[in-house]
Amino acid sequence: MSYKIVVIGTSLGGLSALQTVLGNLPADFQLPVAIVQHRHKDSDDTLRGMIQESILLPVREVEDKDEILPGQVYLAPADYHLLVEPGYFALSTDEPVSYARPSIDVLFESAADIYGEQVIGVILTGANQDGMQGLKKIKAKGGITVVQEPSTAASAIMPTAAISAVTVDWIVSLSEISPLLVNLGYSTRK
Repeated sequence: MSYKIVVIGTSLGGLSALQTVLGNLPADFQLPVAIVQHRHKDSDDTLRGMIQESILLPVREVEDKDEILPGQVYLAPADYHLLVEPGYFALSTDEPVSYARPSIDVLFESAADIYGEQVIGVILTGANQDGMQGLKKIKAKGGITVVQEPSTAASAIMPTAAISAVTVDWIVSLSEISPLLVNLGYSTRK
């Protein structure tokens, strides 16, 4: 199976988790990575900078109609839903989902709609149930589902909710997520 995109959702405790997962991806990691991290609607570009400091891949906040390119990390901007379209991203100011904008469910469901079984969905630490429905849709479309082992999460609520709703393919500790993504990513190469 060749994969087209990795989508990651996280909330409380997410910065540290993202630094661990993304920081252990090699500079030649080819899959685009799209991230929803819950944050205050007025937050600035600080999150992008903090993530960029600890990783080799380039990180950018998505602008509407950005092309989806390999080896890039895309961050949902504050107060916008991030959606996957064929080959590019779209931003939306539709109502919050699970009290969140950006919503993990919105990103995951749109990725599943466009790329189906070629999506890898990852749920990390978080204090609500956002992402549960999106992960369920990725699984239903044949994609790969990965959830951080709740005992290794700063907040176990989000990973636990995902595990309760979805027959998850991989439940792994935070440190095991990057090697798993690398293995799945290398299987994508011809």
